[in-house]
Amino acid sequence: MPESRLDAILTATRDRVARLRMHADDLERQAAAAPAPPRFSRALAGETRGSAVVGVIAEVKRRSPSAGAIREDLDPASHAAAYVAGGAVAISVLTDEPHFGGSLDDLARVARAVSVPVLRKDFILDELQLFEARVAGASAVLLIVRALTPDRLHALTRSAQDQGLGALVEVHSERELELALGVEPTAIGVNSRDLATFAVDLAAAERLLSQVPRGIPAIAESGIVTRADVERMARAGTDLVLVGTSVARQADPEAAVRELVGVPRKGRSR
Repeated sequence: MPESRLDAILTATRDRVARLRMHADDLERQAAAAPAPPRFSRALAGETRGSAVVGVIAEVKRRSPSAGAIREDLDPASHAAAYVAGGAVAISVLTDEPHFGGSLDDLARVARAVSVPVLRKDFILDELQLFEARVAGASAVLLIVRALTPDRLHALTRSAQDQGLGALVEVHSERELELALGVEPTAIGVNSRDLATFAVDLAAAERLLSQVPRGIPAIAESGIVTRADVERMARAGTDLVLVGTSVARQADPEAAVRELVGVPRKGRSR
């Protein structure tokens, strides 16, 4: 069977992690000495927004395997500052270089430039990547259920939380949601994009969002372009949305985010 896009990304990530092992002790020491970042729960709990509206997490993103070039000349710090001025409650930073054009330097620059929590969005497979995130100033990391065994998911969630990092656990199916709920995540990310094919299905995300228990923050990811999309996800019960391509490519990222904020939350029945 041909290698999927996700398989190719994970193969490259494993190679990166293998190269990190020679620096493991130094990374762990730096992570232990790093100052505490803003808590991810600030954005989730509504301390930086009205609790009655859907929070917007805006993403620093240069390119992607599905969209190709988005904004290759993007300056991460100025883009992030513009997002916050537009009302973003947190910033997501892609740190995968081969497929998304990101870096840990992007993450560090954003963390220095804004006061809101910053999420490291990458394909996290190993605790060493958590140390990297902590050193760069991240408040949280993305953990993708599809990319991890159940044991690895549990171990990485616990390790992240032990280091003061929030764990946004991403799912795309009912089975993945069941696994995610078993590790006590900081938040559940419902990705409308199938990482095997990169196809987007907002209807599938709607169905899954409704199944996230009310006590756990839910974040709708991928395929959210317009205010109508945010409203659609709000009706499905999302607490926040994570938007990337639709705001990263704009000449005025502040205005692009402002167009999406302020949508009333509807809550979930569960």
